[in-house]
Formats: sequence, C-alpha cells, structure tokens
Amino acid sequence: MTDDRQLAIDCANGDQNAGEELYRRYSKRLLSLCMRYMSDKASAEDVMHDAFVRILESIGKYRYNGPGSLYSWMARITVNKCFDSARMRRKIRRSFVEEGQLEAVPDEGYLIDTEQIPPDILKQMVESLPEGYRTVFKLWAVEGLSHKEIAEVLRIREKSSASNLSRARAILSKKIKDYYETDR
Repeated sequence: MTDDRQLAIDCANGDQNAGEELYRRYSKRLLSLCMRYMSDKASAEDVMHDAFVRILESIGKYRYNGPGSLYSWMARITVNKCFDSARMRRKIRRSFVEEGQLEAVPDEGYLIDTEQIPPDILKQMVESLPEGYRTVFKLWAVEGLSHKEIAEVLRIREKSSASNLSRARAILSKKIKDYYETDR
C-alpha cells in the first residue's frame, strides 16, 4: 500500500490510479464529515464530490507534515466546501449572535463528566443547540479548528466564534447537569 506522501505526489503528477486510490481510501471519512454539516445524505454526497474535485485540483499545494496530515488537509477543504453553499452560509449566519449581544452566561465550569451519558443522548444534546452555536461547537470540538480558522470558514469575527462557543458550552453544560439530575 502506498503511503500518503507518495499517494499525494502521484496524484499531483496526474496518476489516475492514485486519484482512484485516494478516493477509495478517504471518501467514506469525508462523506461522514459532510454529513455532520449538511441537511441530507444527497447534499452531503454532492459536497463531498465537489470537495474531492477541489482536492485533486490543488493536491500539488499539499505539504506532508506527518501521518494524518493528508486527511487533515483534505478535511479542511471539505469543511470549507460544506460552508460554501450560499444557502447553508445564510442559514448559519442568521443564527449567529455577535459578541455583546449575548446575555451573561454564568461561569459554572465546563468540566462535566460525560462518560455515563449514552453517546446517542450526548449527540442529541449537541444537535439540539441553535444552529450557529452547534456549528461553531462542532468545528471547535470535533474538527479541532481554532477561533481564527472558524472565523475564516464561516466569515465571522473571531470574537463572535468565541462568544458562540461559550454560549454553546454553557447550554450543553446545563443540559448535561439536567440529564444527571432527572434522567438517571
């Protein structure tokens, strides 16, 4: 099996077999990534295919930084494609709250044990967040993006990203506390 570095080089050199291998190796993970942000599977598949076209067009710009770096690079392109949809961007932007518009959030700390919560319940908690909060939370917690990167992807200010994340974490904290108090 070809390693990621060589696979990227071969793709950049126009090797069609390498492009097919790249698709086989990463398309399921990238589709899963798209499904986190798109409203249905068909839209997720469309975005994933658009992202793959972009990946293959720009793979010559990729620089190997160790194991996992190819997927990380491809995931960034894919997340950007998810948010490039004008409809998606408008929908999310309407749901953002700018810094200073948020009511005060009590600092109750965010270190709450979630190990006893079934994963499907935890996922429902995240999915029940308002769309802007949920989007920033997923980009930060799941994708590992910084506020600067989130701001670039969503075309918002860094402080807005931080404010929305803070609010998302406060809401999740309350939901988790409520779960432990009522559902156990």
